[in-house]
Amino acid sequence: MTEIGVKLAFALGQIAVVLAIVLLTVMLLTLAERKVLGWMQDRMGPMEVGPYGILQPIADGLKLFFKEDIIPAGANRLMFSLAPILALVPALIGFAVIPFGPTITWNGEPIKPFVISDINIGILYILAFTSIGAYGIILGGWASNSKYSLLGGLRSAAQVISYELNVGLAIVGVLLLAGSLSLVTITEAQSGGFWHWFVIAWPAPQLLAFVVYVISSVAETNRVPFDLPEAESELVAGFFTEYSGMRFAFFFLAEYANMILVSCIATILFLGGWNAPYPGTIIEHVFGSPDFAFIENIFWFTVKVYFFLFLFFWLRATLPRLRYDQLMRFGWKVMLPIALGNVVLTSIAAYFFPTGTP
Repeated sequence: MTEIGVKLAFALGQIAVVLAIVLLTVMLLTLAERKVLGWMQDRMGPMEVGPYGILQPIADGLKLFFKEDIIPAGANRLMFSLAPILALVPALIGFAVIPFGPTITWNGEPIKPFVISDINIGILYILAFTSIGAYGIILGGWASNSKYSLLGGLRSAAQVISYELNVGLAIVGVLLLAGSLSLVTITEAQSGGFWHWFVIAWPAPQLLAFVVYVISSVAETNRVPFDLPEAESELVAGFFTEYSGMRFAFFFLAEYANMILVSCIATILFLGGWNAPYPGTIIEHVFGSPDFAFIENIFWFTVKVYFFLFLFFWLRATLPRLRYDQLMRFGWKVMLPIALGNVVLTSIAAYFFPTGTP
C-alpha cells in the first residue's frame, strides 16, 4: 500500500512539474515571438512593461483574466463554453508520453523520472489526442453563431484532414526503422552520435519525411503561412472572433502548447531526442561517472526543441499567407505523394537492410 502511495505521489509530482514547465514555456514564447519578430523587422518589440518588456506576458495574462467574458446572442452556450477546453486539454495531455531525458539508475534500479508514462503506443496516443483538439476549433466556430467563425471552423476542419494524413505518413518511416511505437525506444535507437539520428541514418534517411512532418506540423498548428482558419484580413479572427477573456486565452494557450508538442515530437523522431550529437556525454567523459549525464541530455533536448520553436517565429516573419486553394493543392498533390513515396522506399530499405532493432 505504501509502495502504491509513493508511486502515485511520484506520478502526480511529474505531472505538476511537466505542466508547470509547459505553461512557463508558453508564457516565455509569447514574449520571445514578439521580440524575435521585432528583431527581424528592425523594431524594438514590447519595451514598456518591466525592464526590456520582460513582464509583458504577465500583463497580458492579467488583462485577459479581468476582461469581460461575452457570449454572443444566439450562440450555443454549452458548446461555446466547452470548445476552448476541448482545444486546450488534448494539447496538454500529449506531454504525458514525451521523454525529456534518459533512464537513470537509482539504488541499482532503473527509473524514468523524465517521462510521465512510457507506454508502448506513445506516438498513437499523441496522434489520437491531438486529433480531438481540432474538434474544439470546429465546435467554437459553429457555436459562435457568426459567419466569420463558422468559415474559420470549416477551414480548420478541411486543413486538419488534409495535413493530419501527411503527418501520420511521415511518421511511418521512423516507426519502420525503430520497430516500436514507444517514444523512449525510438529515442534510444538513435543513440551513439548524430549519424544515427533517423533524419540521416542508414539505410533509409528520413530527410523527406522530416520536411513533410515540419511543413505539415506548421499547418496543423494553424501558424503562418497556413493560418487560414484565423486569417485576420478575411475572417477577422476566424473561429475565435467572438471569444474574449479567459476563453480566448485557452485557445491562445492551446496554439502555443501544440507548437511545443510538435517540436518535441520532431526532436524525438528525427533528431535523436535527448541524445547528444556525439557518442555519450561530455559530463560522463570528464567526471567518469554517468550519474549527472542526464543534465547534458536534457540540455540537448531543450536546444533542439527551441530550434523548432524559433523556426515557427522565422516562418511567421518571412512568409505570406497561402490562398486556400493553394493550401489544399499543396497538401494533396505535393506533400501526400512525397510522404507515400517515402513509406515505400523506407519499407524496401528496411526489408533488405534490417538494422536488428526488434
